Amino acid sequence: MARPIESYAPIGDGRTVALVGSNGRIDWLPLPNLTNVPVFAHLLDADTGGYFEVAPDLPETEYRTERRYVPGTNVLETTFVAESGSVRVTDALLVGVSGRLPWAELARRVTGIEGEVPVRWAVHPGTSLQTAAPWIEATAHGHVVRSGATAFTVVGLEHGPGEPDSDGARGPELEGGFTARAGSRHLIAIAATHDEPLHFPKPENVDAGIDRTIENWRHWSHVFSYDGPYAELMQRNALALKLLIYSPTGAIAAAATTSLPENPEGGKNWDYRFAWVRDLAYTAHSLVRFGLREETQAALSWMLQTIRKHGPELQVMYTLDGDLVAGPQEHHVAGWRGIGPVVSGNPASEQLQLGVYGDLIAICRTYVDAGNVLDVATARMLAGIADRTCDLWRNPDAGMWELAVERHYISSKMGCWKALDDAVALVEAAAIPGNASRWRAERDRIRAWIDAHGWSEERGSYLFYAGGNELDASVLLHAPTGFDRGERMSSTIDALSDELGAGPLLYRYSGAEREEHTFVACAFWRVEALACVGRHAEALELMEALVEHANDVGIYAEMIDAETGAAWGNTPQALSHLAFLGAAMTIHDVVPPDMLDGR
Repeated sequence: MARPIESYAPIGDGRTVALVGSNGRIDWLPLPNLTNVPVFAHLLDADTGGYFEVAPDLPETEYRTERRYVPGTNVLETTFVAESGSVRVTDALLVGVSGRLPWAELARRVTGIEGEVPVRWAVHPGTSLQTAAPWIEATAHGHVVRSGATAFTVVGLEHGPGEPDSDGARGPELEGGFTARAGSRHLIAIAATHDEPLHFPKPENVDAGIDRTIENWRHWSHVFSYDGPYAELMQRNALALKLLIYSPTGAIAAAATTSLPENPEGGKNWDYRFAWVRDLAYTAHSLVRFGLREETQAALSWMLQTIRKHGPELQVMYTLDGDLVAGPQEHHVAGWRGIGPVVSGNPASEQLQLGVYGDLIAICRTYVDAGNVLDVATARMLAGIADRTCDLWRNPDAGMWELAVERHYISSKMGCWKALDDAVALVEAAAIPGNASRWRAERDRIRAWIDAHGWSEERGSYLFYAGGNELDASVLLHAPTGFDRGERMSSTIDALSDELGAGPLLYRYSGAEREEHTFVACAFWRVEALACVGRHAEALELMEALVEHANDVGIYAEMIDAETGAAWGNTPQALSHLAFLGAAMTIHDVVPPDMLDGR
């Protein structure tokens, strides 16, 4: 059976993300970019997916595993402790001397700690989700592994790169072994490119690159600016989010994986390796508050240029390279624990989601409020989007949850209110042109419509959609936006907790418990909303409970099984980590300091 989703820890280099299992096996790694079809995909294809393993050459019952990130970094340390001794594996996707490498370089340093431990390693290239047949080519400089247009080489320190082996249907493999003794140091690494020449790195340069990468991450963490409650956890969540920032463009991936299921029945298996306008808005807000100027500028500039490139209609998401997202393509592999389908692409790319108008303008208001200036083309575009919001807000849409049935979703209307509220603020600050009186009038009409159609006295709550009786946790987002921080929002929190709550966790909307697990971000939105409405003690109690639901190295997937605590859905999930950051920052802003002692 495939390993639990929570057993994986991500590492990355700004281009791609590898998932390292607690057993020392890398079961997911697109090379060299996150958007490439993965050469190592055992996570989704146990038969032919491929993996990169470094672990004790012992049965798993004969050793235990401890792991952590090197403090202030996304470099992972896994320590295997056996009766005969202990050995540590340090995993890193490397950076170059002056920035990002032009190829992907994954290094796995093996250090003997105590006694002696036999270690095995294996590089088993996969079929790239059944799209390629991998093979090993002998060259004058060493072996080259090829799978479709992706090529990589394996290098080692002290023990050589191993010899090719083949096991019938398993396909080609490079493998080897050695004994780690106290003070010994070994290295197994790969360098990869896609549809371009392949560089063969020297093992000693790769080994030095691990230390350089650690220092690079530590420098970033030093620049990271936050002085408040949950400081250590804030840094870890920010580092997790940083893994999803695609450095070639500045785009932000919603998650590092595709097709990890949301429930045991399958079906809701989506590709999240795309950039959602919504996620970028929340990320930009966090980056500005942390003082991370470079990431903020890159993300915002990329998004605005991409929107103008594909205008005039605003898309829900774009590829990390700034193109339109294609519809889903199904791959003929079994999926995680046999739960399919496995897909590339996303069917929601062309939906109408009115909330993205508020998300986009909110990004720009955050940017301007931080002391920056919009360019002329962006200012004009935002004015046009505000006008478009005035014209469209009365229409049904697919809602934040990308639902198949278009309705008058209340959180979408709240997003339109936010779009026009921010547009008014921007025009009053002389940041954009436009007719503030029109935007102000439509903003007030939206609020009146929500009061008439989106509030239920019977339920004491804002509703999921007009004309229904169901509830939706995404309305909690509009406590921090300022739409409602009063009694109605407080009452809504209670109604949502009664109907959608599962201890500290929360389902997305009425009936979701029948088709999926609790949604991590919703739980943190409830914390933030509680803080906004003044219920500070409840917010802090809930925050403490949710911290315990991360995996052992502080990573959140998309969903959590409320009964078992197991992770479900794609991982690491940007929205989950963003929701933690938002909740912690709001607690810092609104909760009295004397209540925060020790946090």
